[in-house]
Amino acid sequence: MASNLDTLVTVFGGSGFLGRNVVRALCKRDYRIRVAVRRPELAGHLQPLGKVGQIHAVQANLRYPASVEAAMRDSHVAINLVGILAESGAQTFDAVQGTGAGTVAKAASAVGARVVHVSAIGADENSPSGYARAKAAGEKAVLAAAPSATILRPSVVFGPEDQFTNRFAALARISPALPLIGGGLTKLQPVYVGDVATAVADAVDGKTKPGATYELGGPEVLTMREVMEVILATIERRRMLVSLPFGLAKFQSMFLQFAPGALKLTPDQVALLRSDNVVSEAAKAAGLTLEGLEIAGDSLQAVVPQYLWRFRRAGQFQKKNA
Repeated sequence: MASNLDTLVTVFGGSGFLGRNVVRALCKRDYRIRVAVRRPELAGHLQPLGKVGQIHAVQANLRYPASVEAAMRDSHVAINLVGILAESGAQTFDAVQGTGAGTVAKAASAVGARVVHVSAIGADENSPSGYARAKAAGEKAVLAAAPSATILRPSVVFGPEDQFTNRFAALARISPALPLIGGGLTKLQPVYVGDVATAVADAVDGKTKPGATYELGGPEVLTMREVMEVILATIERRRMLVSLPFGLAKFQSMFLQFAPGALKLTPDQVALLRSDNVVSEAAKAAGLTLEGLEIAGDSLQAVVPQYLWRFRRAGQFQKKNA
């Protein structure tokens, strides 16, 4: 029987939040890993995740097919994790999440490598959100080039160093009120980053159905208001939750899209919040979920106290641990 050490997995976008968790999961299963990123000199933080020589970083940019083809040389599996939450210069949704996804699949197909593509729940070619439309275009391009590819669609991903729970916790530290766009009624199914990484590793192991699209959500469906309440309870801060109509939120986002850090809000993010982000009934019925992969998901309330404690006031934390 062939060892996983004989399998070279190229991970595009392996140095990011989800990427480092995927690399860790693959290291534990003894795969050889090539991390393809735009700035390989900034991927040194991945080395401690594996054994000596197990992880190797190379340069690749999804906007340049030749670099993707070079990164795929001699690879057995391609994992595409590349995604952006906001556009910047040449890094547009279409270039990165649409055309770029197809570029990875074509390069993988050319060398006979399997493809695992991470998209997002809400990918829809008819969505008012450019992010969601590009995700749908990426899925279509991947399946056109590699029909047996596995597509994984996570809901909102949370965990240490995420841009979700950490963002709102940081905002709560500096603001007396937190906005609830659309009244905070949008439903989410937050999924722990470690569970998504396990699903990706399972796909590499061959445990997923070829050509299938899996929807990955955690064990809880929460409204945006309920998510905010969990975060505030965790960091032990009282803040007003103020309803913000979609129209007003879109207007404010025209200016806030240029704001730094936690204050940043783009019109596209407002558009995304108009639709619920939960696992579909069709995916549940077909077993194309975390449960279908026999992964017991971790809940938001169980995990966030492990890393959001640093947003509590120093005196509160010291008293709690006295």
